[in-house]
Amino acid sequence: MTFLLPDAPIGDVHSYLAAGGGEGLRAATELGSEGTILELDAAGLRGRGGAGFPTGRKWRSVRDAGEGQRFVVANGAEGEPATFKDRLLMRRDPYRVLEGAAIAALAIGAGDVYLATKATYTTEIEALQRAAVDLSATGLLGNLRISIVEGPDEYLYGEEKALLEVIEGRDPLPRMLPPYQHGLFATVPTGWEDQGPGQTRWESNPTLVNNVETLATAAHILARGASWYRSMGTAASPGTLLVTIVGDVERAGVVEVEMGTPFSDVLDRCGGPHDGRRFVAAFSGASNAVLTADDFDVPLTYEDLAARGSGLGAAGFVLYDDSADMVSVARELSRFLAVESCGQCPPCKSGTIEITERLLTIEQGTGDDADLGALNARLRTVTDANRCYLGTEEQLVVASILRAFPEAFAARLEGTAGPLRPALVPLVKEITDDGQVTYDQRHARKQPDWTFR
Repeated sequence: MTFLLPDAPIGDVHSYLAAGGGEGLRAATELGSEGTILELDAAGLRGRGGAGFPTGRKWRSVRDAGEGQRFVVANGAEGEPATFKDRLLMRRDPYRVLEGAAIAALAIGAGDVYLATKATYTTEIEALQRAAVDLSATGLLGNLRISIVEGPDEYLYGEEKALLEVIEGRDPLPRMLPPYQHGLFATVPTGWEDQGPGQTRWESNPTLVNNVETLATAAHILARGASWYRSMGTAASPGTLLVTIVGDVERAGVVEVEMGTPFSDVLDRCGGPHDGRRFVAAFSGASNAVLTADDFDVPLTYEDLAARGSGLGAAGFVLYDDSADMVSVARELSRFLAVESCGQCPPCKSGTIEITERLLTIEQGTGDDADLGALNARLRTVTDANRCYLGTEEQLVVASILRAFPEAFAARLEGTAGPLRPALVPLVKEITDDGQVTYDQRHARKQPDWTFR
């Protein structure tokens, strides 16, 4: 069953309302703050940005947190490798994203919503702008203030603490404290900023940051009820999921499936591997350990992926077949994280760079056991004192490839490996309706200081 991703874009607000749009917001208005949050609790909705945190619990924690105003941020700054589902959702149903954000604002007592995406996502920006103007004109949004934020292409822009920095006009450098403790335009002293003379009232301004898929799903739940939502998926992971599939498949694409659908079934819907090839590995972006082909029967839930030693993440998967060189894949994913690391935490920045350099040496056939030892040592310390999850991603991804494909590294160290098939970090620029994918070739020129050569 699918409901979240329309087959074609919703072109205007009249079509949206005629198809039941706005019913979720009206229901939330009748239920009030606590009733709305209880409905989400009953539905079991979990965040679709990667962590899978219970949505109702998150909304309640922001509503009941510290002093000051409340804000809602819809995170559409999709930058995880192998993902495209947020952009497709914003293109096809921006009205539902905005309605979900308005429901969240009502539930936590916010007067402002920020719709955050990347400046380069021009199609998505136009869709969000149209939805904001059209829905405001209907009166459904009341006095809610809507702002669209056009941010940079950096990977960390999608990290919730860095996202707030960008909204406030700064670079995407993650803060120390999470948004529910130190939200937008907070005046609570943090120890590194001058609060100004005469400051007598400190406000933390707790801020809710939710992925756009999460917010759109919340609008459907309020319109149709928790029981309807729980009729799909599993007990612990109910509902449906937008899954992106790219890489060594016949047809790349975004598909909506019930949670608990076997991963192999999703691959079949994308045509399976190329003729004469077999899958060997999949990665959910650059955020979780490798999933080997032996585990492709895994149900797509947070619990089942974790039980297999990996994770669901944002449900964007890149597939590699038996023509791929896993040393090259490890180096490319490591390089992506090394380049995108912001540099605030030296163990992360220096660690990801050295790990990438050691992997490159091994990949080129000039490495030895000392490189492998140094690489493993760096993996143990790359997460020290991190403000965000990037260092952990490096540790999880690279270490898992070392464990799962030791023969690939041995062949490179011993000089017995075959020719390389160069890997490319699967940063998706576009996926056409017929399954053709375009990757961001420019990222290969990006440097660790975020410049391009």
